[in-house]
Amino acid sequence: MVSRDIMRSTARGFGKYYSPAINGEMRLDTNTNVLGSNPAAMRFIREQMTEINDYPSTYSDGLRSALAGLYGLGIDNFVVGNGSDEMLDVSFKTFTEWGDECLVPYPSYTLYDYFAKMNGSRVSFSDLTDDFQLDVDGIISSGAKMVIIASPNNPTGNSFRRKDIEDILTGFGGIVIVDEAYGEYSDGSMIPRVDEYENMIVLRTFSKAYAMASLRIGYAVANMDLADMMNSVKIPYSLNSLSEGAAIAAVGDQGFVERSREMVLRERPRLASGLSELGFRAYPSDSNFILAESPIDHSVLTDSLKDRGILIRDFGNKRRTENCVRFTVGTAEMNEKLLCAIRSIMEEIG
Repeated sequence: MVSRDIMRSTARGFGKYYSPAINGEMRLDTNTNVLGSNPAAMRFIREQMTEINDYPSTYSDGLRSALAGLYGLGIDNFVVGNGSDEMLDVSFKTFTEWGDECLVPYPSYTLYDYFAKMNGSRVSFSDLTDDFQLDVDGIISSGAKMVIIASPNNPTGNSFRRKDIEDILTGFGGIVIVDEAYGEYSDGSMIPRVDEYENMIVLRTFSKAYAMASLRIGYAVANMDLADMMNSVKIPYSLNSLSEGAAIAAVGDQGFVERSREMVLRERPRLASGLSELGFRAYPSDSNFILAESPIDHSVLTDSLKDRGILIRDFGNKRRTENCVRFTVGTAEMNEKLLCAIRSIMEEIG
């Protein structure tokens, strides 16, 4: 057996990411768009007859221009790449030195820890308050080089208070990354304000509301100076031509994004109500998923639902989310199937 000592020291503790075996289950575990693939992107792909011998645009100028038009900013406010994960990686490569401290609120997205350690950062955590809000004073006084704030937050689902984010941007001495992966489902965004702050980077993705997860498209928005630094570090050609073209088409079809948002706004309270009637403690959500404390053992619930062809995400073994599971908000039919399955499981357990 080969020892892990041959690995980079900061990576030796890593394990593989969540990757369940899929056999046709109804997926309520990944928070992708339950309405299906983005129609404008699919039309583009079906009609595309492109030359594959040439490199894609070095910095995806076509998509950056489309995003600039969408948000009323300049093309040079945008960095585009292979998913928002690449944008995280580029942020660390651009703004941190080996051994710098990165602060991550807890609980939050698990891959923040991964990217920080992979790039040689020391990771510290700032516990959210009892109502899953930011410890503003603790973050400002931390002395960290970078802080990553997901709003809406994953897995808790809630947005953070706008004033708290503003206070951190003003008082924190380093780079503040505001990850708005689920921003289309919530009210407000920090993107229109990127030129107000010298230290803010906002991340977005096409994997959730835009329903294009398999094409791996993400972007960062910042003032032009920060964005230029990031584009200077980012790997050229990292977004392929097909993905860029599909994303441009999707940006032009905001009606689909709005229909997706409206479906979630309609079905999220219904799902929360149904879960509450079954004895769950459903936490408030501003996203397309709900974190809930289960009335039965979390692993029993997760395994039993998988046996019935439904996948959810289990967070029950983690601190601050003990016995909690996360449900993607489905269509009315999907949610009813989920609730019926949970009811059946609980009846069997007695």
